[in-house]
Amino acid sequence: MGDESRLSRRTMLAGGALAMAASALAACSAGVRTPARPAAPDPAAGLPDIQFDVARFSAPEQSSPTGGPFVMPPVHTVYLTAALSRTPGGDDQRELTRVLAALESRYPFGAADLMTFVSYGLPYFRRLPGGLTGDLVGAHLPRLLADPARSVLEEAAPAPTDVHPDNPGVTKRRFTVPVRIEQNDLLFTFRSDRAAVIQDVLAWFDGSGTLAGRPTPPPAFAGLLTVTSSRHMFTQVGLPRSVAEQNRLPYARFIQPDSPMWMGFSDQQVNASGPPAICTFAGHPSARLSTARPGDYLDNGGIQHLSHVILDMLQFYDMAGPDTPPSENGNFTKRVQYMFHAPAVHPGNPDQLTDGGGPSFLPAENRGPAYAERTARGVGLPRGERRMGHLSTLQRSSRAPDGTPMHLRVDGPGFDPMDVPDGSSQPKLHFSVFVPTADFFTRMRRSQASVDLARKHRVAEQDNGLERFLTCTRRQNFLVPPRRHRAFPLVELAG
Repeated sequence: MGDESRLSRRTMLAGGALAMAASALAACSAGVRTPARPAAPDPAAGLPDIQFDVARFSAPEQSSPTGGPFVMPPVHTVYLTAALSRTPGGDDQRELTRVLAALESRYPFGAADLMTFVSYGLPYFRRLPGGLTGDLVGAHLPRLLADPARSVLEEAAPAPTDVHPDNPGVTKRRFTVPVRIEQNDLLFTFRSDRAAVIQDVLAWFDGSGTLAGRPTPPPAFAGLLTVTSSRHMFTQVGLPRSVAEQNRLPYARFIQPDSPMWMGFSDQQVNASGPPAICTFAGHPSARLSTARPGDYLDNGGIQHLSHVILDMLQFYDMAGPDTPPSENGNFTKRVQYMFHAPAVHPGNPDQLTDGGGPSFLPAENRGPAYAERTARGVGLPRGERRMGHLSTLQRSSRAPDGTPMHLRVDGPGFDPMDVPDGSSQPKLHFSVFVPTADFFTRMRRSQASVDLARKHRVAEQDNGLERFLTCTRRQNFLVPPRRHRAFPLVELAG
């Protein structure tokens, strides 16, 4: 349990946007254990210029029950979005540099202590002299290699299955909430195995004056920053089941006790993520999607997408209501097809529901970009069935020609009331991913929805992956600059 047992909802922040993450951190702390990790590399030797190149500072690869390597990220993540009241100047850039240095001097960089990323939205770049079309931003923001008229950073787009005016007729069974394309200037991502560390960081941002128990001047931005949201994500084997039991959720006994995810499967498998360089503007031998070259101001930068998703777990287990037992469509063999590929990749247990009805660790196989359409046509399925798995549809456009994944996911479960119509706490997916361009993510998400294949081959909604279980309420794309320019990029060049 470590220092988790000392947390309480009264630790800090009586109100405001920071309070939601503080409360959520406290709410799930009872079921958390602090991992025993080997020592991370000495930060004094230098940190990677690619902000998200952190594998060496997190858990090492381990062998899963399927024999494949997997990695467990930091237990806790808080996404802190913020808006600016004015264009930052040189003093603001120096202050943010000091703030980030203070975090990394008080808490060594790594999952056992603290990892911090900083990213910037389109509103930030619009504030700079000349805006998006001016000489400053225009000279340094990379363009798409396939279409140089377009930037690597574009507005997030509603996905084809999001509730939005662009998608007339799209509704959800329980959470019909329209998606909001957010307009934040900044995104801070704080990650640690210890909730108390992130609580301490949030309190310091709120003006506590201490960090890691030592007096440290808090961030002093003179009214520059306003926190607009705080979102807590947790990732640990067994933690979703623990949270479900603590809150007496009606499907608690069906959640796989060995899974770090609400839906019962472990997707922290190494072969499902790309090398960090492939997600940068400068690219990788397997793929380069932008005009950036090594040595450019933003060469080792990338795009970070952040979205907020409510999960309909009653529907996932095909329960008509909290007191209604699941139907056959909630069985393990069906759920594994929704999540991975069709037909079923594992028969599961004789009891298809209790404790997930089957194993958590299943191979994340790459079946190629054409596999989703094969099963949409019914190839390989029992006569009359047409079905697509979540992983199959994702692989339509998520990999380089040589099969290398072109994304690094930073997503996991949450449990809070954000955007829930009745104000109740619900299971969440806090989804974030690093990709080489905003256009790449838009295409990947469109592939994942596979509305085109569903229409073309008459795939029923209940047989199209996970789409019907997901209600995305917020989306935004951010640019994550190289570490050397992570404090208000381009400000020093503004003159």
